[in-house]
Amino acid sequence: MSQEEILSELKKIREALEKVPPPSPPASHSLWDEFKAFLSKYKVFGLAVAFIIALYVGTLVQALVQNLLLPAIGLAIPGMDNLSTFTVGVFGIGQFLVALLTFIIVAFLVFLVVKVAKRWNIE
Repeated sequence: MSQEEILSELKKIREALEKVPPPSPPASHSLWDEFKAFLSKYKVFGLAVAFIIALYVGTLVQALVQNLLLPAIGLAIPGMDNLSTFTVGVFGIGQFLVALLTFIIVAFLVFLVVKVAKRWNIE
């Protein structure tokens, strides 16, 4: 390579380096900005809303099971007025039935919500 070619290449390198803008100074993020970025990145609001709704849906289903379903089933069985108050010795079998039926119904509702969300392409 001749000196002229080397000088030409060096000029190209200098021009390329001069065109690069200087790095911008780091933006000063307030605690509020960092908090908003955290919420949007990890979708915390959606999680909080889902948790609160699930909590109250669970309470609603528990009331449905305890106050409507088990008393109706208890009336259908001769000699049982209300299955939710049924006990065997010191064991509250009725309360276990309330918890079991509540879990089954809430799990089924969550299954349906996930199925609908997948169908609508919601993440």
